[in-house]
Amino acid sequence: MPEPVNLVEIWRGSLLESIHQGHAVVCHANGDILHAWGDPDALVYPRSSAKMIQALPLIESGAADRFGLNTAQLALACASHNGAAIHTDRVQSWLSDLELDDSAFRCGAQLPQEKSVRHSMLKTDSSPCQYHNNCSGKHAGFLTLSKHLNAGSEYVEADHPVQQAIFEAFNEVTGFESPAYGIDGCSAPNPATTIRAMARAMAFYSAANPEGDRRNQAAARLRDAMMTYPELVAGEGRPCTRLMRAMNGKVAIKFGAEAYFIAIIPEKKLGLALKITDGSTRAANCAIAAILVKLGVLDPNHPEAQAYINEPIKNWRGIQTGWMRPASALN
Repeated sequence: MPEPVNLVEIWRGSLLESIHQGHAVVCHANGDILHAWGDPDALVYPRSSAKMIQALPLIESGAADRFGLNTAQLALACASHNGAAIHTDRVQSWLSDLELDDSAFRCGAQLPQEKSVRHSMLKTDSSPCQYHNNCSGKHAGFLTLSKHLNAGSEYVEADHPVQQAIFEAFNEVTGFESPAYGIDGCSAPNPATTIRAMARAMAFYSAANPEGDRRNQAAARLRDAMMTYPELVAGEGRPCTRLMRAMNGKVAIKFGAEAYFIAIIPEKKLGLALKITDGSTRAANCAIAAILVKLGVLDPNHPEAQAYINEPIKNWRGIQTGWMRPASALN
Protein backbone atom coordinates (compact mmCIF):
# COMPACT_ATOMS: atom_id res chain seq x y z
CA MET A 1 0.00 0.00 0.00
CA PRO A 2 1.48 3.38 -0.97
CA GLU A 3 2.50 5.61 1.91
CA PRO A 4 1.60 9.30 2.22
CA VAL A 5 4.07 11.58 0.47
CA ASN A 6 5.67 14.88 1.40
CA LEU A 7 3.34 17.66 0.25
CA VAL A 8 4.25 20.76 2.27
CA GLU A 9 7.52 21.96 3.81
CA ILE A 10 8.17 24.37 6.67
CA TRP A 11 11.54 26.13 6.50
CA ARG A 12 13.22 28.14 9.26
CA GLY A 13 16.35 29.91 8.13
CA SER A 14 18.26 27.51 5.92
CA LEU A 15 16.90 24.32 7.49
CA LEU A 16 13.85 22.23 6.69
CA GLU A 17 12.10 22.23 10.08
CA SER A 18 8.85 20.30 9.45
CA ILE A 19 7.18 18.25 6.73
CA HIS A 20 3.47 17.65 6.23
CA GLN A 21 2.55 14.49 4.35
CA GLY A 22 -0.68 13.51 2.68
CA HIS A 23 -2.64 11.96 -0.16
CA ALA A 24 -4.24 13.67 -3.15
CA VAL A 25 -6.00 12.61 -6.35
CA VAL A 26 -7.17 14.51 -9.44
CA CYS A 27 -9.79 12.65 -11.49
CA HIS A 28 -11.37 13.13 -14.88
CA ALA A 29 -15.15 13.02 -15.13
CA ASN A 30 -14.83 9.52 -16.66
CA GLY A 31 -13.17 8.33 -13.45
CA ASP A 32 -9.61 8.12 -14.78
CA ILE A 33 -6.89 9.47 -12.51
CA LEU A 34 -4.92 12.39 -13.95
CA HIS A 35 -2.60 12.92 -10.97
CA ALA A 36 -2.09 11.04 -7.71
CA TRP A 37 0.12 11.59 -4.70
CA GLY A 38 0.36 9.03 -1.92
CA ASP A 39 -2.35 6.36 -1.70
CA PRO A 40 -5.48 6.94 -3.83
CA ASP A 41 -7.26 4.25 -1.82
CA ALA A 42 -6.57 5.77 1.59
CA LEU A 43 -9.83 5.54 3.54
CA VAL A 44 -10.63 8.73 5.46
CA TYR A 45 -13.52 10.93 6.50
CA PRO A 46 -14.06 13.85 4.08
CA ARG A 47 -15.71 15.83 6.88
CA SER A 48 -17.23 19.13 5.66
CA SER A 49 -15.78 18.65 2.20
CA ALA A 50 -18.74 16.31 1.62
CA LYS A 51 -21.47 18.88 2.22
CA MET A 52 -22.40 19.23 -1.44
CA ILE A 53 -23.05 15.47 -1.48
CA GLN A 54 -25.08 15.67 1.73
CA ALA A 55 -27.20 18.35 0.05
CA LEU A 56 -28.09 16.23 -3.00
CA PRO A 57 -31.29 14.72 -1.52
CA LEU A 58 -32.46 18.20 -0.56
CA ILE A 59 -32.85 18.98 -4.27
CA GLU A 60 -33.47 15.51 -5.72
CA SER A 61 -36.41 14.92 -3.36
CA GLY A 62 -38.15 18.10 -4.52
CA ALA A 63 -37.82 19.69 -1.06
CA ALA A 64 -35.72 22.62 -2.26
CA ASP A 65 -38.27 23.60 -4.88
CA ARG A 66 -41.27 22.94 -2.65
CA PHE A 67 -39.92 25.40 -0.06
CA GLY A 68 -38.63 27.86 -2.68
CA LEU A 69 -34.95 27.72 -1.76
CA ASN A 70 -32.82 30.23 -3.63
CA THR A 71 -29.23 29.96 -4.85
CA ALA A 72 -27.81 31.62 -1.74
CA GLN A 73 -29.56 29.06 0.47
CA LEU A 74 -28.14 26.22 -1.60
CA ALA A 75 -24.66 27.69 -1.11
CA LEU A 76 -25.30 27.82 2.65
CA ALA A 77 -26.35 24.16 2.58
CA CYS A 78 -22.78 23.44 1.39
CA ALA A 79 -21.11 25.92 3.74
CA SER A 80 -18.86 25.93 6.79
CA HIS A 81 -19.54 29.58 7.47
CA ASN A 82 -18.01 32.19 9.76
CA GLY A 83 -21.21 33.05 11.61
CA ALA A 84 -21.24 36.59 10.21
CA ALA A 85 -24.54 38.42 9.75
CA ILE A 86 -24.64 37.51 6.05
CA HIS A 87 -24.74 33.88 7.17
CA THR A 88 -26.82 33.92 10.35
CA ASP A 89 -29.47 36.34 9.06
CA ARG A 90 -30.13 34.03 6.14
CA VAL A 91 -30.20 30.92 8.32
CA GLN A 92 -32.64 32.52 10.77
CA SER A 93 -34.89 33.62 7.90
CA TRP A 94 -34.73 30.08 6.49
CA LEU A 95 -35.81 28.65 9.86
CA SER A 96 -38.65 31.14 10.04
CA ASP A 97 -39.87 30.11 6.59
CA LEU A 98 -39.97 26.51 7.88
CA GLU A 99 -41.96 27.71 10.91
CA LEU A 100 -39.11 26.49 13.15
CA ASP A 101 -36.70 28.12 15.55
CA ASP A 102 -33.17 27.53 16.85
CA SER A 103 -34.31 24.69 19.10
CA ALA A 104 -35.01 22.54 16.02
CA PHE A 105 -31.31 22.35 15.21
CA ARG A 106 -29.17 19.44 16.36
CA CYS A 107 -25.79 20.94 15.44
CA GLY A 108 -24.99 22.54 18.82
CA ALA A 109 -24.14 26.13 19.68
CA GLN A 110 -20.75 27.40 18.50
CA LEU A 111 -18.94 30.68 19.08
CA PRO A 112 -18.78 32.25 15.59
CA GLN A 113 -15.48 32.54 13.75
CA GLU A 114 -16.34 36.04 12.52
CA LYS A 115 -14.15 38.20 14.77
CA SER A 116 -16.49 41.17 15.12
CA VAL A 117 -19.41 38.97 16.13
CA ARG A 118 -17.31 36.83 18.46
CA HIS A 119 -15.76 39.85 20.17
CA SER A 120 -19.16 41.47 20.60
CA MET A 121 -20.46 38.32 22.27
CA LEU A 122 -17.48 38.11 24.59
CA LYS A 123 -17.77 41.78 25.56
CA THR A 124 -21.46 41.48 26.35
CA ASP A 125 -21.18 38.01 27.91
CA SER A 126 -23.64 36.70 25.32
CA SER A 127 -24.01 33.02 24.52
CA PRO A 128 -23.93 31.75 20.93
CA CYS A 129 -26.95 30.04 19.41
CA GLN A 130 -27.04 27.00 17.18
CA TYR A 131 -27.56 29.20 14.13
CA HIS A 132 -24.03 30.53 14.76
CA ASN A 133 -22.68 27.03 14.21
CA ASN A 134 -20.61 26.88 11.02
CA CYS A 135 -22.78 23.96 9.84
CA SER A 136 -26.16 25.63 10.45
CA GLY A 137 -26.79 26.03 6.71
CA LYS A 138 -26.32 22.32 6.18
CA HIS A 139 -28.65 21.61 9.09
CA ALA A 140 -31.25 24.01 7.71
CA GLY A 141 -31.12 21.87 4.59
CA PHE A 142 -31.56 18.72 6.68
CA LEU A 143 -34.58 20.26 8.43
CA THR A 144 -36.08 21.24 5.07
CA LEU A 145 -35.73 17.69 3.78
CA SER A 146 -37.07 16.25 7.04
CA LYS A 147 -40.15 18.47 6.87
CA HIS A 148 -40.67 17.51 3.21
CA LEU A 149 -40.51 13.82 4.17
CA ASN A 150 -42.70 14.38 7.24
CA ALA A 151 -39.98 12.62 9.23
CA GLY A 152 -39.09 12.94 12.92
CA SER A 153 -37.18 15.71 14.68
CA GLU A 154 -33.96 13.72 15.31
CA TYR A 155 -32.70 14.19 11.78
CA VAL A 156 -29.00 13.51 12.59
CA GLU A 157 -29.62 9.91 13.70
CA ALA A 158 -28.13 7.42 11.25
CA ASP A 159 -31.43 5.58 10.79
CA HIS A 160 -33.42 8.77 10.11
CA PRO A 161 -34.82 9.07 6.55
CA VAL A 162 -32.70 12.20 5.94
CA GLN A 163 -29.45 10.41 6.72
CA GLN A 164 -30.51 7.25 4.91
CA ALA A 165 -31.10 9.31 1.77
CA ILE A 166 -27.67 10.90 2.21
CA PHE A 167 -25.91 7.54 2.67
CA GLU A 168 -27.51 6.27 -0.54
CA ALA A 169 -26.55 9.37 -2.53
CA PHE A 170 -23.04 9.34 -1.07
CA ASN A 171 -22.35 5.75 -2.11
CA GLU A 172 -23.79 6.29 -5.57
CA VAL A 173 -21.97 9.51 -6.42
CA THR A 174 -18.60 8.29 -5.10
CA GLY A 175 -19.01 4.87 -6.71
CA PHE A 176 -17.78 3.35 -3.45
CA GLU A 177 -19.71 1.53 -0.73
CA SER A 178 -18.71 3.31 2.46
CA PRO A 179 -17.77 0.74 5.12
CA ALA A 180 -18.20 3.05 8.11
CA TYR A 181 -19.25 6.47 9.30
CA GLY A 182 -18.11 8.76 12.08
CA ILE A 183 -20.01 11.49 13.89
CA ASP A 184 -18.98 14.95 12.73
CA GLY A 185 -18.48 18.02 14.89
CA CYS A 186 -22.05 19.09 14.13
CA SER A 187 -23.42 15.66 15.23
CA ALA A 188 -24.29 14.46 11.70
CA PRO A 189 -22.94 11.15 10.37
CA ASN A 190 -19.95 11.48 8.03
CA PRO A 191 -19.32 8.47 5.75
CA ALA A 192 -15.74 7.36 5.17
CA THR A 193 -14.54 7.00 1.59
CA THR A 194 -11.32 6.81 -0.38
CA ILE A 195 -9.44 9.78 -1.79
CA ARG A 196 -9.99 8.38 -5.28
CA ALA A 197 -13.74 7.97 -4.73
CA MET A 198 -14.11 11.51 -3.43
CA ALA A 199 -12.14 12.93 -6.37
CA ARG A 200 -14.38 10.91 -8.72
CA ALA A 201 -17.46 12.40 -7.05
CA MET A 202 -16.11 15.93 -7.43
CA ALA A 203 -15.36 15.21 -11.09
CA PHE A 204 -19.02 14.23 -11.49
CA TYR A 205 -20.00 17.61 -10.04
CA SER A 206 -17.60 19.34 -12.43
CA ALA A 207 -19.28 17.76 -15.45
CA ALA A 208 -22.88 17.82 -14.13
CA ASN A 209 -25.32 18.94 -16.82
CA PRO A 210 -27.97 21.42 -15.64
CA GLU A 211 -30.27 20.03 -18.35
CA GLY A 212 -29.56 16.40 -17.54
CA ASP A 213 -31.34 13.95 -15.24
CA ARG A 214 -32.42 14.81 -11.71
CA ARG A 215 -29.04 14.06 -10.15
CA ASN A 216 -27.14 16.05 -12.77
CA GLN A 217 -29.46 19.00 -12.27
CA ALA A 218 -29.06 18.84 -8.47
CA ALA A 219 -25.27 18.60 -8.64
CA ALA A 220 -25.05 21.47 -11.13
CA ARG A 221 -27.24 23.71 -8.96
CA LEU A 222 -25.10 23.06 -5.87
CA ARG A 223 -21.84 23.53 -7.76
CA ASP A 224 -22.99 26.77 -9.32
CA ALA A 225 -24.34 28.05 -6.01
CA MET A 226 -20.92 27.57 -4.39
CA MET A 227 -19.16 29.39 -7.22
CA THR A 228 -21.71 32.21 -7.19
CA TYR A 229 -21.49 32.82 -3.44
CA PRO A 230 -17.93 32.14 -2.23
CA GLU A 231 -18.54 34.49 0.71
CA LEU A 232 -21.37 32.25 1.94
CA VAL A 233 -19.42 28.99 1.58
CA ALA A 234 -16.88 30.19 4.16
CA GLY A 235 -16.43 33.92 4.82
CA GLU A 236 -14.06 36.86 4.75
CA GLY A 237 -10.45 35.87 5.32
CA ARG A 238 -11.06 32.17 4.80
CA PRO A 239 -9.08 30.18 2.17
CA CYS A 240 -12.19 28.80 0.41
CA THR A 241 -13.60 32.28 -0.15
CA ARG A 242 -10.28 33.92 -0.98
CA LEU A 243 -9.17 31.28 -3.50
CA MET A 244 -12.58 30.99 -5.20
CA ARG A 245 -12.57 34.74 -5.69
CA ALA A 246 -9.02 34.57 -7.07
CA MET A 247 -10.28 32.08 -9.67
CA ASN A 248 -13.15 34.42 -10.64
CA GLY A 249 -15.91 32.04 -9.63
CA LYS A 250 -14.81 29.33 -12.06
CA VAL A 251 -13.89 26.69 -9.46
CA ALA A 252 -15.65 25.51 -6.31
CA ILE A 253 -13.47 24.46 -3.39
CA LYS A 254 -14.42 23.29 0.10
CA PHE A 255 -12.36 22.68 3.22
CA GLY A 256 -13.13 19.92 5.70
CA ALA A 257 -11.91 19.52 9.27
CA GLU A 258 -8.65 17.66 9.87
CA ALA A 259 -7.10 19.07 6.70
CA TYR A 260 -9.32 17.72 3.93
CA PHE A 261 -9.98 19.70 0.76
CA ILE A 262 -11.92 19.22 -2.46
CA ALA A 263 -12.08 21.15 -5.71
CA ILE A 264 -14.66 21.06 -8.51
CA ILE A 265 -13.26 22.36 -11.81
CA PRO A 266 -16.01 22.58 -14.46
CA GLU A 267 -13.91 24.06 -17.29
CA LYS A 268 -11.61 21.02 -17.23
CA LYS A 269 -14.18 18.51 -15.93
CA LEU A 270 -11.85 17.58 -13.11
CA GLY A 271 -12.35 16.73 -9.47
CA LEU A 272 -9.75 16.93 -6.70
CA ALA A 273 -9.57 15.50 -3.20
CA LEU A 274 -6.68 15.81 -0.76
CA LYS A 275 -5.94 14.94 2.84
CA ILE A 276 -3.01 16.04 4.99
CA THR A 277 -2.45 13.09 7.29
CA ASP A 278 -1.46 15.06 10.40
CA GLY A 279 -4.59 17.24 10.16
CA SER A 280 -2.68 20.51 9.61
CA THR A 281 -4.93 23.23 8.22
CA ARG A 282 -2.03 25.41 7.13
CA ALA A 283 -0.60 22.53 5.09
CA ALA A 284 -3.96 21.79 3.45
CA ASN A 285 -4.27 25.44 2.42
CA CYS A 286 -0.82 25.38 0.84
CA ALA A 287 -1.39 22.05 -0.91
CA ILE A 288 -4.76 22.96 -2.44
CA ALA A 289 -3.36 26.24 -3.78
CA ALA A 290 -0.32 24.47 -5.26
CA ILE A 291 -2.42 21.82 -7.01
CA LEU A 292 -4.81 24.42 -8.40
CA VAL A 293 -1.80 26.25 -9.81
CA LYS A 294 -0.47 22.99 -11.25
CA LEU A 295 -3.82 22.40 -12.96
CA GLY A 296 -3.71 25.86 -14.54
CA VAL A 297 -6.83 27.26 -12.87
CA LEU A 298 -5.13 29.51 -10.31
CA ASP A 299 -2.63 32.17 -11.44
CA PRO A 300 0.62 31.45 -9.55
CA ASN A 301 1.31 35.20 -9.39
CA HIS A 302 -2.06 36.10 -7.93
CA PRO A 303 -1.59 37.57 -4.42
CA GLU A 304 -3.98 35.02 -2.97
CA ALA A 305 -2.01 32.17 -4.52
CA GLN A 306 1.25 33.57 -3.21
CA ALA A 307 -0.28 34.03 0.25
CA TYR A 308 -0.64 30.26 0.60
CA ILE A 309 2.06 28.86 -1.66
CA ASN A 310 4.85 31.02 -0.24
CA GLU A 311 3.37 31.93 3.12
CA PRO A 312 5.91 33.75 5.30
CA ILE A 313 6.29 32.64 8.90
CA LYS A 314 6.76 35.57 11.26
CA ASN A 315 7.51 35.86 14.95
CA TRP A 316 5.76 38.07 17.51
CA ARG A 317 7.87 41.07 16.47
CA GLY A 318 6.80 40.69 12.86
CA ILE A 319 10.20 39.42 11.75
CA GLN A 320 10.08 36.74 9.06
CA THR A 321 11.74 33.62 10.43
CA GLY A 322 10.87 31.19 7.64
CA TRP A 323 8.26 30.21 5.13
CA MET A 324 5.87 27.46 4.11
CA ARG A 325 5.98 26.10 0.60
CA PRO A 326 4.85 23.08 -1.45
CA ALA A 327 7.18 20.07 -1.47
CA SER A 328 8.85 19.09 -4.72
CA ALA A 329 6.12 16.52 -5.45
CA LEU A 330 3.66 19.37 -6.06
CA ASN A 331 5.96 21.56 -8.16
